[in-house]
Amino acid sequence: MVTPPASANATPDAVKGWIDWLPPRAQLYARLARLDRPAGTWLLFWPCLAGLALSGGIAQAPQLIAWFGIGSIAMRGAGCVWNDIVDRDLDAQVERTRDRPVASGRISVKAALAFAVALSLIGLVVLLQLRPLAQAVALVSLIPVAAYPFMKRITWWPQAWLGLTFNWGALVGWVAVAEPSVAMGLLWAGGIAWTLGYDTIYALQDLEDDALAGIKSSARRLGSATRAGVAIFYAICVILWGAALVMVSGQWFAVAALAPLVAHLGWQVARLGHIDPGIALGLFRSNRAAGALWVAACAAVGLA
Repeated sequence: MVTPPASANATPDAVKGWIDWLPPRAQLYARLARLDRPAGTWLLFWPCLAGLALSGGIAQAPQLIAWFGIGSIAMRGAGCVWNDIVDRDLDAQVERTRDRPVASGRISVKAALAFAVALSLIGLVVLLQLRPLAQAVALVSLIPVAAYPFMKRITWWPQAWLGLTFNWGALVGWVAVAEPSVAMGLLWAGGIAWTLGYDTIYALQDLEDDALAGIKSSARRLGSATRAGVAIFYAICVILWGAALVMVSGQWFAVAALAPLVAHLGWQVARLGHIDPGIALGLFRSNRAAGALWVAACAAVGLA
């Protein structure tokens, strides 16, 4: 089989860059792991760092920042490979995803599985850097991660399940240096609401194709109420994160640390008044900055 040029392999939201310099076959695997679209890696990394920061772990174990970064790249890649294997038939019916390596047949299912295992072994190296409790918490996450690709077939709210998995790092980051607490749970629950918001925005890109393929999503379920729904999800996440900051600091004014994040999320909701795929993708990607603001707030309280 002749391998198409890199431009043919790229999805509409692919970022041009270093991947285009790789050999054609390597480009396919890099795109399979979404290395050309790092937003998802950041969205997996920030919860890890938020849990570490609010529990005081940045000062106690700063080396974990690097390990969580490596783990986020590897495990996000492994998750994407698994998702593409399970969704290969659905992906082939959606314009934005039909050229993905597995859906298009350029990488076989067997080869993709082997690649997922290789990425998971990198995750194992990271796992071994954690204390036993954190290792156990991290391993439990494999169950919801494995189930995620099937959620869009059985529920209108697969984004909620994604939030459960993508924010699991908040639990791991916390127990890496501290004992479980209510504040930890609030941090995680707030992350789920945040993901519900930003992934609903992401799903706006595929409304028509998803309807034709029978793929369920929160964006399809909310319809014309999407903007209000995202606003509610973001409000819930701010409330829960604010409560976590207050519990850790013992001071109600700790919520002020979230002010920059509130402004950013408010800007996203305001922009949703003009829904089109380009705007949706840009707003989704802007959550890399939202995650950084969340972590900054957690660090301000955790280091105090």
